[in-house]
Amino acid sequence: METIDYSYLLRELKVAARDAGNEIMKIYANSIKVDFKQDGSPVTLADKAAELVILKKLKEIVPEILIISEEDSSSHSSKATDQFFLIDPLDGTKEFLKKDGLGSFTVNIGLIENGIPTLGVVYAPALNRMFFASVSTGAFEESNDLIKPIAIRTLPHSGAVAVASISHRDELTTSWLKNHKIKNTTSIGSSLKFCLVACGEADVYPRFGPTMEWDTAAGDAVLRCAGGSVTHPNNEPFSYGKSSYKNGPFIAHGSF
Repeated sequence: METIDYSYLLRELKVAARDAGNEIMKIYANSIKVDFKQDGSPVTLADKAAELVILKKLKEIVPEILIISEEDSSSHSSKATDQFFLIDPLDGTKEFLKKDGLGSFTVNIGLIENGIPTLGVVYAPALNRMFFASVSTGAFEESNDLIKPIAIRTLPHSGAVAVASISHRDELTTSWLKNHKIKNTTSIGSSLKFCLVACGEADVYPRFGPTMEWDTAAGDAVLRCAGGSVTHPNNEPFSYGKSSYKNGPFIAHGSF
């Protein structure tokens, strides 16, 4: 298994994420042509432009590590190795297409080692919020050239705040929130949900709808490195490298 210099890798991947975000925002500022993949999900030129930037950087700095990327369907049949990257060049394409002013779409770059996310970069270009973390450095947010460490918060006396999908909310999520007596919920798209828990703006993110590993790996890494955890609803550990890179339901925990 390749020895990782996490600090170096984070520096390089932050640049790649920001460059990918710049490509996304160029397209966001103009009319957006939408195609649809075989599963019916939307894909745009922004997804593809961002992917090219990230893949080029990864192949330059760590060419020996396997890359599984959402937009590279040929990579989806690759068997998971001890170390591999999970890339979603534009997570939250539906939010990207809405142009609703919320800007809740992200660039996701996650590193998996022995089934566990150990490094992640999540960049929301429309919001200028960059979250990055590794097991050796801890978790941080960079915004407006200011970098600050982040960590999950102590559960507030007013009760837990949950964060849930803005485009994929389902009855199981609503039922889970009711069963756990959570009355305050923030809705937002993309992997920002993990990051809001990681930086103490929310306390838990339940997800019962379908996701793929590239949707979650980077945000999961940020949350774990900020002191949180991700488990299956029965509290069993949540790991990566599963069949077809498909996730089951999960709960992303802060202090909740």
